[in-house]
Amino acid sequence: MRRIDEAVRSTYTPHVLAGIGSFGGLYALPDDVPEPVLVASTDGVGTKTMLATALGRLDAIGRDIVNHCVNDILVQGARPLFFLDYVASSRLEPAQVAAVVDGVASACREAGMALLGGETAEMPGVYAGGELDLVGTIVGVVSRRRIVTGQRVRSGDVLLGLASGGLQTNGFSLARQVLGAHLHEPLHPGGRLGETIGDALMAPHRSFQRALTPLLATDLVNAAAHVTGGGIPGNLPRVLPPGLGAEVDPASWTQPPIFDLLQRVGEIDEQEMRQVFNLGIGMLLVVAPERVDDAHRLCPEALWTVGRVVEGSGVRFTT
Repeated sequence: MRRIDEAVRSTYTPHVLAGIGSFGGLYALPDDVPEPVLVASTDGVGTKTMLATALGRLDAIGRDIVNHCVNDILVQGARPLFFLDYVASSRLEPAQVAAVVDGVASACREAGMALLGGETAEMPGVYAGGELDLVGTIVGVVSRRRIVTGQRVRSGDVLLGLASGGLQTNGFSLARQVLGAHLHEPLHPGGRLGETIGDALMAPHRSFQRALTPLLATDLVNAAAHVTGGGIPGNLPRVLPPGLGAEVDPASWTQPPIFDLLQRVGEIDEQEMRQVFNLGIGMLLVVAPERVDDAHRLCPEALWTVGRVVEGSGVRFTT
């Protein structure tokens, strides 16, 4: 509890009125947002926890859950305010819980938000021995007039993609089934020197806060989709108005080698790969054609032009 207390308090902002030790956290809304609207989301890291436990990288999944939740509210234009976490196991190991919370706190500091509270739970019989579950809840704020709703999307708008780097936090049930026995083997071909399959599977769930913030500030983004479970076909249509779909060119971006390995070893067909994994695209932005150059100029990292919005529904891959 002392370790957790130090990590949590290191994230506090001036808006935190009461945090750890209270029955409920108290947070004063910032006064720099006109017509403030709260945006909230809850998610988990799924069975990536099993890999993290096996590899001794529990701080990594602490960062993953924060970044995942940050991205989920970014797509509506919100900036993060505070976060709450939930860690459960059949038997809580203090060092494991502290490692998770250290990772959560580190990512919260990077996002400029407070880790306002959380919960730990021991539930023998519910969770398998030696395993744990990790869930997070985020609350952010956006001005009503700056909410990204997707209503401005039109046929002909351009799809810009940001690199995921890896699986992020989705598709791990299938990934463990295919590669779970090979975690310590080298990743070939294309891996960095010394990189193992376990390293590639544990690649961080990236936060796109730094990349999106300057674009959102200029009302440049007509819609944005965080590519999580369901891949591009399962997430992009969620932000498109009725009557519109998308064409996506898979050859327009670089796919990390871990996906090629998964497909080859698991003998997974292309359709299933696209429906389970992000395949290297962590965030999709929908931008009017005349604003594409502005997007490249403002974004602090590379953007891939991966497709366009078309009349119809769903996602069609061109190759």
